[in-house]
Amino acid sequence: MRDQPRGLHRVRRGRCHRDPRHRAAEPLIVPLTMPHSKDRAHPRAAGPGRFQPVLGASSRPPRPERIAEQLRQEISTLMVTEMKDPRVRLASVSRVRIPPDLRIATVMISAVGDDSERHAVVAAMRHAEGYLRAQLGHRLENLKSPPHLTFELDESIAYSVRISGVLRELESEHGPDPDVDVGEESR
Repeated sequence: MRDQPRGLHRVRRGRCHRDPRHRAAEPLIVPLTMPHSKDRAHPRAAGPGRFQPVLGASSRPPRPERIAEQLRQEISTLMVTEMKDPRVRLASVSRVRIPPDLRIATVMISAVGDDSERHAVVAAMRHAEGYLRAQLGHRLENLKSPPHLTFELDESIAYSVRISGVLRELESEHGPDPDVDVGEESR
């Protein structure tokens, strides 16, 4: 019995398209209509639009939403622990908007104080953008490069405070609403 000639074994590169381990993140595909019997031999002959992903097949939110939430948490942590500027101590990140290409993130900042103090907070954050991007590059390992950051003042909290003040004024001028039973509210 002769030994088999030992040739060089070729190492497979990349990932195999048939490997089920890499299909875990793909959405579940369910046919809307069964293909005709003549189309069964050629699955591509069914045409586009025949197969659609099932809604709710993946419980994870889309990637830009996950990245936006991760950016919000990391920037908030950096504002409290790493930044030395006293103007940003009374500010918080209310939300982050990021497009699907993940290149530019709009960070919405909410701050207490009058308009000049709130605009000073946004100016301080714009000044620290390079530092924040560098820190995010070290902390976020799932991104190739951290997005460019733009900072805007979040007016929604100030707007809600203004509306509640107007409602309190109206209530004090006209008295409490007679349709609301005071006994039910105190329970």
